[in-house]
Amino acid sequence: MKKTIVLISIALFAIATSFAQNNQQWRGIDRKGIYNEKNLLKSWSKDGPQLLWANEDVGNGFGSPVIAGDRIYIAGSTDSIANIYALDLNGKLIWKKDFGKEWIKTFPGSRSTPTIVDNLLYITSGIGNLFCLDAKTGDKKWSVDMLKDMHGRFTMHGHSESPLVFNDKVYLVPGGKDTNVVAFNRFTGKLIWICKGKGEKPGYNSPALIQIGKRNIIATFSGYALMGIDADSGELLWSHEQDNVPLDQRTPGNGDTHSNTIWYENGFIYYIAGDGNCAVKLELQNDGKSVKEIWRNKVVDNFMGGFIKTGNYIYSCTNAQRNLVAIDANTGLIADSLKCGIGNIISADGMLYYYNQKAEVNLIKVTGSKMEIVSSFKVTKGTKEHFAHPVICNGVLYIRHGKALMAYNVKKN
Repeated sequence: MKKTIVLISIALFAIATSFAQNNQQWRGIDRKGIYNEKNLLKSWSKDGPQLLWANEDVGNGFGSPVIAGDRIYIAGSTDSIANIYALDLNGKLIWKKDFGKEWIKTFPGSRSTPTIVDNLLYITSGIGNLFCLDAKTGDKKWSVDMLKDMHGRFTMHGHSESPLVFNDKVYLVPGGKDTNVVAFNRFTGKLIWICKGKGEKPGYNSPALIQIGKRNIIATFSGYALMGIDADSGELLWSHEQDNVPLDQRTPGNGDTHSNTIWYENGFIYYIAGDGNCAVKLELQNDGKSVKEIWRNKVVDNFMGGFIKTGNYIYSCTNAQRNLVAIDANTGLIADSLKCGIGNIISADGMLYYYNQKAEVNLIKVTGSKMEIVSSFKVTKGTKEHFAHPVICNGVLYIRHGKALMAYNVKKN
C-alpha cells in the first residue's frame, strides 16, 4: 500500500481513566477502541448481520460517527464545504450545518471525528480550523483559524485531528514553530497556554490523556516525535523521537505520518507509528517526567488502523505484510497472524471487529494470542476508500464508507 493513503487517518489516542464529563469521541469514551457492549452476536450469517438502515448522503469523508443520546453526529464534505450532520437513530437527517472550508486536495473529504461533551460539539476541519458548536442545534459558539490565529502549518494531506477535551480545556496541534500544541478554554475559545514542543508540523494524530498520580499528560505526535505535555500548564515533559528518517531527509510525507492513538496502561505507553519507530513499548516514570524504551518491533508498520490491547496481547495490522498480528506485550514479538489485509480494528464483548481496505468486515475470536475469523461480510454501499474506523453503540455496528453510513444489528435477540 502506498504510504500516502495513511495520511487520511484521524488520528489519534488513549486515556488512563474515563472523563468526568459525558464525553463521546473518537474510538469510544476512552479512545482505546474497546466498546463496553454486552450480549453481542458471536457469529453472523453468511450475508453478515442485519442491515438496519443506510444513509448514503452524509457527505464525503473518512471520519467515524459518534452517538450521543438519541443522535448520531458525523462530518462530511460537499465540494469544498465542511458539514456536520445530526441524524436520529434511524439514520434520518435532523439538521446539517456547514463549518467553513474542507480539505480538497489529496483524498478530499472530512478527516475528524466529532467530540461531544455535554451539549457542546467540537470538530476540526481538514485545513485545521477548530469549531465549537451547540450539539442540539449546530449553531456556532466559537472557532479558531489554525493559520491566521495560531500561524500553524498544513500537513501534506490535510489536518487529521479529532479534538481532545479534558475538564475546561480543548487541545489543538496547529504545528507552528512557536505554537506547536495549544489549549483553549472549551467554553469561550480563549487561549490558555502554548507549548512550543519540538517546533514541528503535526503528525496526523489526535491527543490522548494520560493520568498518572496527580499529573495529567497530553500525549501527541508531531512530525517526528511523540510528546508528553502537562495538560494543565503546557510544559513539555518528555519526547520520544521517531529516528527512522535522518534529519537531512525529513521532507513532507517522509516519516512524518503517525495516526494511531497511543495506549496507556499500568505505567506503560504503547504506540504503533508505521511511518516511524513502528510498534514500541515505553515505561512512563512515576513522576510523569520521562520515558524509557522497553522494546520496539519494526515489522508492525501500522499507519492508521488503530490497535487493541487485551490482557497480554496487542492486536494490530501490518501494512507491508498485510496481516493482522497478535503481539506479546511483554516481549514485542509476534505470536500469531491472520491474512486478512490492511484495516481498522475495534473490540466489543470479547471479540475483534476488523474492517479492511478490501471492504470486508471480519468478526474475530481471540483466545490469548490465537485469532480466528468466525464470520465476515462485504460492505457494498458507499464511495472511495475504506478508511473510517467502525463504531459500536447499543448493539449497533456503524460502518462509514465515504458518503454512506450504515447501521447493522449485532445484538443477540
